[in-house]
Amino acid sequence: MGGMSKNHLQDSTSPYLQQHADNPVHWHEWGQPALRLAREQNKPILLSIGYSACHWCHVMAHESFEDPATAAVMNELFVNIKVDREERPDLDKIYQTAHQLLSRRPGGWPLTVFLTPDDQAAFFAGTYFPPEPRHGRPSFIDLMQQVHAAWQEQPEAIREQNRSLQLALAQLTPPAASAGMDTSLVDAAVRQLSEHFDPQHGGIGSAPKFPHPNTLEFLLYHAQLDGDEHARHMALFTLQKMATGGMNDQLGGGFCRYSVDDQWMIPHFEKMLYDNGPLLGLYADAWQLDEHRPLFKHVCERTAEWVMREMQAPAGGYYSSLDADSEGEEGRFYVWDREQVAELLSEPEYDLFAQRFGLDRPANFEGRWNPHIFVETPALAEHSGLSSREVRRHLKSARDKLFDAREQRVRPGRDEKILTSWNALMIKGMARAGRLLQHPEWVASAERALAFLRENHWRENRLLATSRDGEARLSAYLDDYAFLLDALLEMLQTRWQNDDLTFAVELAEALLAHFDDRENGGFWFTADDHEQLLTRMKPFSDEAIPAGNAIAARALHRLGMLLGETRYLEAAERTLAAAAAAVTNMPYAHPGLLIALLEANQPLHTLVIRAADDDLSAWHAAAHRNYQPERQIFAIPNDIKDLPNALKDKSPKHFPCAYLCRGMQCEPPVLAVDSL
Repeated sequence: MGGMSKNHLQDSTSPYLQQHADNPVHWHEWGQPALRLAREQNKPILLSIGYSACHWCHVMAHESFEDPATAAVMNELFVNIKVDREERPDLDKIYQTAHQLLSRRPGGWPLTVFLTPDDQAAFFAGTYFPPEPRHGRPSFIDLMQQVHAAWQEQPEAIREQNRSLQLALAQLTPPAASAGMDTSLVDAAVRQLSEHFDPQHGGIGSAPKFPHPNTLEFLLYHAQLDGDEHARHMALFTLQKMATGGMNDQLGGGFCRYSVDDQWMIPHFEKMLYDNGPLLGLYADAWQLDEHRPLFKHVCERTAEWVMREMQAPAGGYYSSLDADSEGEEGRFYVWDREQVAELLSEPEYDLFAQRFGLDRPANFEGRWNPHIFVETPALAEHSGLSSREVRRHLKSARDKLFDAREQRVRPGRDEKILTSWNALMIKGMARAGRLLQHPEWVASAERALAFLRENHWRENRLLATSRDGEARLSAYLDDYAFLLDALLEMLQTRWQNDDLTFAVELAEALLAHFDDRENGGFWFTADDHEQLLTRMKPFSDEAIPAGNAIAARALHRLGMLLGETRYLEAAERTLAAAAAAVTNMPYAHPGLLIALLEANQPLHTLVIRAADDDLSAWHAAAHRNYQPERQIFAIPNDIKDLPNALKDKSPKHFPCAYLCRGMQCEPPVLAVDSL
């Protein structure tokens, strides 16, 4: 067994695991060799879960995992397994849930869990532990010694706790409710969100504040259907405040993961692909809804530019994240000294920039300034005596100069693995924003990413979850299939290609074949042939990203309505029934499923436009003049052949026309573009 006693992360495809490949800890990847070693040596498993852009993961690594004395204790007492939560969300979901059940509080990263070697049940869990006692937390070495002592001295108590944990995990997936979900849950969720809405700064709840784009989309969707002005205000006001805040990179575009304060001023500086994709589509919707407010358009432009500039690989896929740290300091890449700014700008540029972005106020981040919009353009114009146009010109010049100077700094680390699910979220965002704001280069970017996934992550009618440097691996999860199906439907609405419809059907069939719980409804997070783990999860609630069950229900319903495929519609209905108990218990935590419920209970509008190429774009644009979340629009050129049976009756004519179906009821063709 001597060959097993070393660090085994050197060949990992995960940048996060590679960051730990030189630790003196005898790290293993999750897999049968490590699990077998734990059983043979009868040692508990120390499972550490994190991700490459995680600030506190770096802190614990520097303090503990790089320390030879700490590593010696880890190596003596445990079999140590390191997991990238982005590559293995199945493990992360299980052990985050176990942490919450054991400690009665939410988890986070780094996640530190101690497992029994025979069945990988968690018997103690925590998050970050310091190298010495601090803030009521024991030192990491003391903790490990206490856990090991408990393992040796209290085996029966641990076995009893494990039985209770298994029972609790099993009860998290109740059988489907006979009555299903009632739309009164939508009103209940809106009331709950309203009770926690911050009327001064926007957002739901207090710091730390996360963007939660799925919640904002739900509020906009509900407001549009029901005329709920307060729901509309909550969403648009939050989007406005996030856009003007320091969580939005005011120079380079893109949103950081969350704000540490109520004002959206100081972020945790890591940037994640999974936030920015949905936010891009959401700001495009908000721009369309709110009388084409320029701020929302500018956010889309800067976010999309950032994605294409910094997050798209030469081969087409999108990278995962940017680190919070550079040169060993959180936020160093993004923050400024007054003197730096003054040296780079002209006097009028500096005066306007300082007022707008807060350099004339006390420093807001460790003695330096993270740009946050405090003063709007009209007020700057009034105060300076300049026209609004001149103010905007000076501010653009200032931003350009500061951005160019910032580009010379040491950049944050970039996690260059390409995740199917996160790429799908960005493909949808780029396609939607590109269509609504008429930016074909954004659509082209989404097409390149989609082509990459299809070429590299799709094999023998199954998806792979991740790739790096051209090596794809790991069986895909529910989110990968559901999000990519949803993204394909968005691409089909942006520009029609028969191959994409075929791919969408293949994904839907794989979902039903390998993830569908035919007995109780809903979809498991892992496939039927996935590695057997402590439990098989069926998540319904939205987290930082939407629940795979919510997106699967919505996408299958939409595809079913387009193709007239009742199996897809029935699977969506079963998912809503399976989720009824969870949504009833906590409506506000399930906005994605509530959107699916709204679409299932109010007839989805499917509009199919047929026209020659020279007329198609004008009709397509006319159909998108208004925000209509309950409508899906497909513009199919007249020369497209070999359409499925459900679309063959929507045949081309010698003149442009559009076919509208509301649910199962179709109307006579629309023959005039103004009628759209």
